[in-house]
Amino acid sequence: MSEVLSQSEIDALLSALSDGSVDADLLKEEELKSKVKVYDFRRPNKFSKDQIHTMQVIYENYARTLGTYLSGQLRVPLQVELLSVEQLTYEEFIRSIPNPTILNIFSLYPLHGSAIMEINPNLGFAFLDRLLGGPGYAPSKARALTEIEQTVIERLSQRMLDYLEEPWGSIIQIEPSLERVETNPQFTQLVQPTEIMIIVSLETRMGDVMGMINICIPFLVLESILDKLNVHYYYSTATQERSPANIAAIRTKLENTTIPIKVVMGKTVITVRDLLALSVGDVIPLNRNISQELDIVIGNRAKFLGKPGVFANRMAIQVTGIVEEESE
Repeated sequence: MSEVLSQSEIDALLSALSDGSVDADLLKEEELKSKVKVYDFRRPNKFSKDQIHTMQVIYENYARTLGTYLSGQLRVPLQVELLSVEQLTYEEFIRSIPNPTILNIFSLYPLHGSAIMEINPNLGFAFLDRLLGGPGYAPSKARALTEIEQTVIERLSQRMLDYLEEPWGSIIQIEPSLERVETNPQFTQLVQPTEIMIIVSLETRMGDVMGMINICIPFLVLESILDKLNVHYYYSTATQERSPANIAAIRTKLENTTIPIKVVMGKTVITVRDLLALSVGDVIPLNRNISQELDIVIGNRAKFLGKPGVFANRMAIQVTGIVEEESE
C-alpha cells in the first residue's frame, strides 16, 4: 500500500509547487527513472533468485558446520557466518581479492571442472600461527607461503572442503578434492574472464582477527544440476523416506550400544560422625530385608527386580520382575 500523506504534508507540497521550489517536471522524470532497471547485456544473470536462495540455504548449513570444526581444530572460539551469495564474472572476482592470497583449487566430483576456496591471507596466517603453536596472530605484511606452511594449509583446506559433502547431499553426492594451492590470483585462470561465477562469502572471526573465506564456483560446473537447485527439491529430498539399508544400520548401532547396569542392594541414612567413625568389620543396616527383591537400574531408572546369587563362580542377579513405570 502506498504511503498516505497527511493534510499538512499535502499543503506543504502544494505550497512548494506554487512558489517554484519544487519542479513538477523534475518529479515526473525521477518517477520514470525509478522504474528503469539497469541490465548489462555483457554479463547476463545465469542464476535465478530461487537458485541463489537454495545456495544460501546450503552454505548457511556449511557455515555452522565449518565454524564448529575450526573451533575444535584451532582450540579457540571461532564464528563463521554467511555474508552473501552473488554472481559475478571471473574477472571481477580476481580483481576483488588481494595479492598474495591463499587460493585452494578443488574439484567437486562427479561435477566437471574446478572451483576455488579463497582464504584471506590475514585469516589464513592466523590459522597457521594457531596450528603451529602460536596465539593466532597474523603477520603485519602479507607474504607467500613457505613449504611447511603450504603443507599445513593443504591439510586444513582439505578437511574444510570435506564438510561440503553434507550440506550438498540433498542436491547431489559430491566428493570435494583439493588439487593445488596458489598464492597469486593472476596465475590462476580457471575459466574465461567473462564467465559467470557464483561467489559465496563467509565472514570468519577468530578473536580479534577477522577475514573472508570466499568460495567461487563457475557456472559451467553447476550447469548440469541447475534444475535441482531449487528450494522445493532441496527440502523434499532432505525429508524423503530413509532406505531399508539406512534403517537396518541405525537399528544395528542401537542394538550394540552399551548402557550401564547396576544393582541397588539398599539405602540408609547416617550422620557424618558415624561415617567418620566407620572401620573394618562394622555393619550398616539397610532399608531392605534379605528376602526382598533388589532394584536393577538401567541408566538412571529402575527397570527390573531381581534376586542376587552366584553363577559360574561369579556374583550374579536373576531378573524376577519388571518395574511398572508410573503414568504422568
